[in-house]
Amino acid sequence: MANSWWEIQVLCHPHLEESVFWRLNRFGCSGTATENQGASLMIRAYLPQSKAQLLDLAALALWLQQDAVIVGLPQPLLHWKLIDEEDWSSSWKQYWQPTEIGDRLIIYPAWLEPPSEIDRLVLRLDPGVAFGTGTHPTTQLCLESLEMRLALDNAALTLADVGCGSGILSIGAVLLGAQKVYAVDNDPLAVASARENRHLNHIHPDALVINQGSVAELKTLVPEGVDGLVCNILADVIIELLPEFTTLVKPDGWAILSGILLEQTQAVADSLEQNGWDIAALWKRQNWCCFQIRRTDSL
Repeated sequence: MANSWWEIQVLCHPHLEESVFWRLNRFGCSGTATENQGASLMIRAYLPQSKAQLLDLAALALWLQQDAVIVGLPQPLLHWKLIDEEDWSSSWKQYWQPTEIGDRLIIYPAWLEPPSEIDRLVLRLDPGVAFGTGTHPTTQLCLESLEMRLALDNAALTLADVGCGSGILSIGAVLLGAQKVYAVDNDPLAVASARENRHLNHIHPDALVINQGSVAELKTLVPEGVDGLVCNILADVIIELLPEFTTLVKPDGWAILSGILLEQTQAVADSLEQNGWDIAALWKRQNWCCFQIRRTDSL
């Protein structure tokens, strides 16, 4: 079949969602979408046929099963089939519709035209291969936290977005009033996706700087430090980066951290205390948590 794609379907326990997304991303998949199926989640992802053979897909199934065994959860069920390019371009998109988040934002897929009159800030998005469509609880918690924080004070704030993915949090911060945002991601494909979404939302590159890299790149871009930081990645990575966050954020600054499962909150809280952070709030949704924190220097 010419220009055909693998459609990969993963039926899994909700607690495995983040690790499945991570594994599919590393495998090279594009256009992931999630829907609830009873007490489980169905995650769909897409990959050009030329990028994987049957043995590769079998290996992916084994990795997903091993990931589940490590955390003591039921092993996911993996199914794949070939579809043509036209089907791929529309298949996963049918599951993603405009999503209202918080009191002010609405996420609109790039292929849908928002109405001319709308009482919310419209964030246009085409995630491409990057994580972040606004449907995941961790993304929603971060955007709602940004809305609350920037409603309190957005005067001349400079923010950082570590692991920006599709750029959804960075773009949301600009729309909500942040003066300047610096976004970084180690994945060049995510950087390209974030830049395309910046253009889609008519945001000037001077207001939203998007570079490949991590905290070291941010320290080069903003040696004076940032007023606030948002990071929506895995808990283990957050714990590893916390000492660098402390040196990146100004002494009176704050941060929003998510991608953290309920059972990981104590480990994150302990690491925050050790690295000079105070927990201002802890929001929960489904099995995920979002920390709103501030430097203890500001207390």
